[in-house]
Amino acid sequence: MRWVTRSHVHVDRVACPWLIKRFVDSEAEFVFVPKSEVQRVVTEGAIPYDVPDVALGHHEGKCSFEAIIAKYQLTDPALARLALVVHAADIAEDLRTDELAPGLETIATGFGLVFLDDHENLAMQFHVYDALYAWCRLEVARESGAMR
Repeated sequence: MRWVTRSHVHVDRVACPWLIKRFVDSEAEFVFVPKSEVQRVVTEGAIPYDVPDVALGHHEGKCSFEAIIAKYQLTDPALARLALVVHAADIAEDLRTDELAPGLETIATGFGLVFLDDHENLAMQFHVYDALYAWCRLEVARESGAMR
């Protein structure tokens, strides 16, 4: 499937493609366009995410990453932990609600300055999300007592 969002990716628009590729659609193709062109790409058959007024966007105080987790019924506790980080890093007023969020927001900003091409930015930041997910798996295992 093709997926579309606004260009100049940042936290949620990086986390969502990572989540989609790893847990929803391993063959996903991502299209990044100016906000004014998203609807045109949707009419060509792409699934929109992290744009206003779409199912996989911000709703009821939740970010698009959380919307994708809900829609595709992803129940992995490590993803739930990662969702807390992504939410806090993406929603400015919630930035301090997770200890890891300010770091993720900083890293996302830096990657956006170094890698201006959205596809290149994604390719590089997927490593960050792979590492964060690994940490979340470890954290969940510790909290559940599986590491004792």
